[in-house]
Amino acid sequence: MDRVESVSITQILADFDRWDDVLALIMRAFAAMDGVIDPPSSAHLLTADTLRDKARREIGFVALKGDRIVGCVFALEREAELYVGKLAVAPDCQGQGFGRQLMQAAEDLARSRGKAAIELQTRIELTENHAAFARLGFHETERTAHEGYARPTSITMRKTLS
Repeated sequence: MDRVESVSITQILADFDRWDDVLALIMRAFAAMDGVIDPPSSAHLLTADTLRDKARREIGFVALKGDRIVGCVFALEREAELYVGKLAVAPDCQGQGFGRQLMQAAEDLARSRGKAAIELQTRIELTENHAAFARLGFHETERTAHEGYARPTSITMRKTLS
């Protein structure tokens, strides 16, 4: 059973300067996917600079346990929904409710911006993620293939907001 520990969720603002920490967190959190998902995660293409650029186009949140960054998520505002990506929680902090709190921050943002839904993509192979997002109220809307693949590689999931 998930236990919720004390963590503060903070929006990444213009003066944020811990991009190397966020990058290291994403790399640790996504490392378990190596050799499991095909094609490999786009997280391998990230740098501190590309994360900084991402935060200029999207809204980012970090989960802080004390001064340690233990989670992050990015949200891209679209016309009708908020697209959530790069949700990451430090491996030693998973199962403590931090991911759920980050997703709640994204949902609260979507509601404040009048969005009808939040949407995300998860890889076909990551069945535990499918179940976790379903528990948060998401449902599958489509399966898509990365460029060069004939088979579906990703599942789009959507949560309608009331």
